[in-house]
Amino acid sequence: MDLFEHAEDLSGMPLAARMRPQDLAEMVGQQHLVGAQSVLRKAIEGDALPSLILHGPAGTGKTTLAHIIAQRTQCHFEPLSAVSSGVDDFRRVARESADRRKFQDQGTVMFMDEVHRLNKAQQDTLLPYVEDGTFTLIGTTTENPYFTVISPLLSRCRLFTLYPLDAEQITILLHRAIADSERGLGELRVDIETKALQHLAENAGGDARVALNALELAVATTPADQGGDRHISIDQIEEALQQPVLKYDRAGDEHYDTISAFIKSMRGSDPDAAIYWLAKMLEAGEDPRFVARRLVIAAAEDVGLADPTALRVALAAADAVEYVGMPEAQIPLAMATVHLSVAPKSNSAYLAIAAAREDVRREGGAKVPPHLSTGPRPGQGDNQYLYPHDYPGGWVAQGYLPTEVAGREYYQPKDNPREVKIAEYLRKLRGDPKPRDDQVKGDKNESAN
Repeated sequence: MDLFEHAEDLSGMPLAARMRPQDLAEMVGQQHLVGAQSVLRKAIEGDALPSLILHGPAGTGKTTLAHIIAQRTQCHFEPLSAVSSGVDDFRRVARESADRRKFQDQGTVMFMDEVHRLNKAQQDTLLPYVEDGTFTLIGTTTENPYFTVISPLLSRCRLFTLYPLDAEQITILLHRAIADSERGLGELRVDIETKALQHLAENAGGDARVALNALELAVATTPADQGGDRHISIDQIEEALQQPVLKYDRAGDEHYDTISAFIKSMRGSDPDAAIYWLAKMLEAGEDPRFVARRLVIAAAEDVGLADPTALRVALAAADAVEYVGMPEAQIPLAMATVHLSVAPKSNSAYLAIAAAREDVRREGGAKVPPHLSTGPRPGQGDNQYLYPHDYPGGWVAQGYLPTEVAGREYYQPKDNPREVKIAEYLRKLRGDPKPRDDQVKGDKNESAN
């Protein structure tokens, strides 16, 4: 018996499986998809589904939707898993689908669980069948489909996103399971403390399956009192949960989203947020060397010349990770995180190299001027290199850019204290009588601070 076969005997099945909604009216949450006026609901009720991909975290209802579709559709339903299926299975389904349509005038829906686990060649195999309607594909994935599903297949499917359930929605499901005598725990006479139920709903990570499984474990390990009731306290729920569910996948969306939040928090000068995201990554088992590399990049890209010591701090943290390892390495990582967060910010070096590389790509690299080359050239004449250290102040006026790009200023100092001084120094060297408008604004900002 597989997931999509109706089972009369529910014994032995986990509570989350037994309580799976049997129709759209039982679904909790995801009203943007299954609400009365939603496109997807109308397509399900009209048995007119296009090929689609259901994307969302675990325990949010992707498989439940597929289960409901399996019960409602007049099409033949063919459930497969990307973990155990291959190209031969896809071709078999395609042959049988074509025969079914030809001889029985019946369509076929192929359900592909964890579609992100299919490799590119396997996904390529599906393309012509989805394109010509040999079968309708319904895929589910917990990973970002824009990263894990090839573009040609994604363009042939409708993408629907499911979101984590909130505590109120999970509470509804828990109450339903406690009260249901046929599929749930009703016959066990469960009496759960309000704060215990609230704790469970708030700490399930938006995953209905986690909440129901924890409830089932708490109930199963609690003996009934003399009156036959099972009293569930918050201590028993905490024991069943062990700890709040940490939603983090080192190869998936949470990995990229969390490191993005980490970097943006440092860039936004919020040390508390940055430390929080660092803690989440380390607690989830993220490679500390990956975090250290991002610190080094942020030190150069976002702090830059406003505080050049930030790069040294980040590099020292990276060395410490290699030298002492975890868990002690969390301390230098935290030091570097706070340093980068509270440091003044400047992306002037990042902008300078980006602008210069864009010019080189667009125009081609100009030839090095003769006086800057490695030695005398025929026809160079009096155009000789002037050695700056032979002149007062270690500086002499001469050109260093090719003639084609002479006068371009890629480095634009920002208005932090250090670069204001750099800008003043450059003005004096260039003989500018007064600062540029943007630097005047920077100087005024510094005066105001």
